[in-house]
Amino acid sequence: MIVRPPANWARMLFVWHGSVLPAILPQLALILVVAVAALLGHGSVFGERVPLDTAPFSLLGISLAIFLAFRNNASYQRYLEARQLWGGVLIAARNLASQVHAYVPAGAIDRAGVTLRLAAFAHLLRHQLRGTDPHADLARLLPPCDATALAARAYRPVALLDGLRRMAQRAVPDRHVLWMLEAQIDKLSEAVGGCERIAGTPIPYPYGVLLHRTIYAYCFLLPFGLVHNIGAATPPIAVLVAYTLFALEAIAQEIGEPFGTAPNALALDAICVTIERSVMELAGRPLPCEAVPGPDFLLR
Repeated sequence: MIVRPPANWARMLFVWHGSVLPAILPQLALILVVAVAALLGHGSVFGERVPLDTAPFSLLGISLAIFLAFRNNASYQRYLEARQLWGGVLIAARNLASQVHAYVPAGAIDRAGVTLRLAAFAHLLRHQLRGTDPHADLARLLPPCDATALAARAYRPVALLDGLRRMAQRAVPDRHVLWMLEAQIDKLSEAVGGCERIAGTPIPYPYGVLLHRTIYAYCFLLPFGLVHNIGAATPPIAVLVAYTLFALEAIAQEIGEPFGTAPNALALDAICVTIERSVMELAGRPLPCEAVPGPDFLLR
C-alpha cells in the first residue's frame, strides 16, 4: 500500500509511485504504435481501408463505461470489507488483551502468553492470506514448542484461537468473565472466516476476461475510427483513451485482491505491526518498531 503526504494538484499530475502507469506502459506503447500505423496508412490495413467512424465507438464506450464501473465497484467493496475485517481484528485483540489483564487474576492465566498469542494471531492470518511462510514470526513471538505445533497445522490462526479458548476455559471460573472473553475470541474467529471468504471467492473469472478483451478490442480499433476525423491528433487521443481504460482495469485488479502485495492492496504488514504494538502496550511489554513508509512511501 502506498502511504504519502497530501499532494497538491501539480504533484498529482506527475505522481509515479502508487500510480498504475508503470504497469500499463507496455499496453500504451502498443496502442501508440497502432495509432501511428493507422495515421501513416490513412486508416488502411494492407491497402484496404478499415470502414470505421466514431459512431460505434460512442455506443460501445457507454457500455464499456458501465461495465468498468460495475467491475471497480465490486473490487472496491471487497477492499473495503477486507479493511473493516482487519479493523475488527485490531479492536477485538485490544479488547481481549485488556479484559484478560483487568478481570483474570495474574496467577490464573499466563497473561504474557495471551499477549504474544494475540500478536502472533495477526501475523498468522496475514501469512495465511498471502500464502507466505510464518516461521519467522512464530519463532519470534511464541515458545519453540508452541511454534512447532502451530507450524504443523493447516489453519494456523484457527488453531491459535482454539488454544486461547482452552486457556480461558481452564483459567476463568467466573462464567460472566468467560463469556466476555469468548465474545472477543468469536469476533476474531469471524474475522478469519470473513477474510477467507474474500480470499477464496474472487470476482468471477468470465467478468475479467470479457472486460479485458473488450478493452483491447476497443483500443486497437479506435485509431482507425478517429484517423479520418481528427488526423494527426489520433495517436495522442487514442493513447489518452487507452490510458483511462487500461488504468481502470488495473486499479480494479489491484484492489480486488486486497490481501496481495500490489502497491494499492492493504498494508497488512503495517496493520499487523499496529496490532502487535497495541496489545504489547496494554501488557506493559516493550513495543516493536513502528512501521513507517520507505523512500517511495510504500507499506506492504
